[in-house]
Amino acid sequence: MSYEFADGYKIRDQSVTHFLTFSIMGWIDIFSRQRYRDLIVESFQFCREKKGLKIGAYVIMSNHIHTIWTATNNNLSDIIRDFKTYTSKAISGSIEQEPESRRDWLLYMFRFYANRTNANENYKVWTGNNHPEEIYSEHFLMSKLNYIHDNPVRAGLVTEQSHYLYSSATNYETGKGLMEIDFLF
Repeated sequence: MSYEFADGYKIRDQSVTHFLTFSIMGWIDIFSRQRYRDLIVESFQFCREKKGLKIGAYVIMSNHIHTIWTATNNNLSDIIRDFKTYTSKAISGSIEQEPESRRDWLLYMFRFYANRTNANENYKVWTGNNHPEEIYSEHFLMSKLNYIHDNPVRAGLVTEQSHYLYSSATNYETGKGLMEIDFLF
């Protein structure tokens, strides 16, 4: 099964390691709040433990996430779908139920994006495109790994890759990070 994307990128081999980008609709800075970043980390951990997902690298930025993922059960598209469905509902539910100074605006925006699709959704949190890129060589893997870990440095959030908490950079530097990962080398 191929997972088609509007820009022509698709997952051709469900078992191969991929670089993926998950973006929030309208580039809304939802992950400026810790609780939404923590929802992502919890979902990552669940997918590792229960769905056979190998997370080789990740970074959670304010409005997007970069990952390097491999599905041990040859079902990467299914894991992506389930991850996005669950986190979309968890994020919008958290906005609705917990203190959030931007509640009305966030719900309005995510409802606005949902109304522009044919999907039967109250809120659309994630874009449909994950820009999957198959990792085809060690050089390409290293360039994507550096790209992921350099994101917070390029954004001016930290001066060292490993100083950003919501990234696997610390795992690669010290062997431990915010969550367990599946080291790529």
